[in-house]
Amino acid sequence: QLQLVDTGGGAVQTGGSLRLSCAASGGAFSGYSIAWFRQAPGKEREFVAAIRWSGGNTWFSDSVKGRFSISKDYTNSAVLLQMNRLNAEDTAVYYCAAGRAIASTVATQTAYYYWGQGTQVTVSS
Repeated sequence: QLQLVDTGGGAVQTGGSLRLSCAASGGAFSGYSIAWFRQAPGKEREFVAAIRWSGGNTWFSDSVKGRFSISKDYTNSAVLLQMNRLNAEDTAVYYCAAGRAIASTVATQTAYYYWGQGTQVTVSS
């Protein structure tokens, strides 16, 4: 069964950058969409970005478009989320997820079967 390990979180100052990694084990990403969601304290989990492993289509939420990028690391069977120009509103636990999501469901949590354990991102001024 596919297992996801998401790493790379940490504490940065406003304007800084972090890169998160979602690594697959026990299976392969082939045929899946891989997404990042985040949950800030007291808020619901929200979609951040997603990528199709086969084909490479990408999607981003409006709040991160132009600041975040998502890419595939074939060597390590991982998906990377590069986060630039971070601000306090980006503070959250970030989760990666994998599932058979399609373009119309890519931002829907129920489209994803497998989830990582989450990694904390804290942005301070």
